[in-house]
Amino acid sequence: METNLNHILVFKTNIDQLSTDCALSESLGKQTGISQWSIDHEDCDRVLRIVSKTLSNHDIISLINAHGFECAELP
Repeated sequence: METNLNHILVFKTNIDQLSTDCALSESLGKQTGISQWSIDHEDCDRVLRIVSKTLSNHDIISLINAHGFECAELP
């Protein structure tokens, strides 16, 4: 199954590590609009990638900020 590149949202964050049972992981996993997500902890920008057909960049930034993390859209 191919992922449409137009549906991939990419962000710079300050998320160092997430356990599978932390509030942010659970929140991202429960979002019906998110089909996949990942964080590149090896990258200095802690890049968060989200695949979503329905959520906007603003929606994701608000969600991440609500959990106490910084988040900014990457071009």
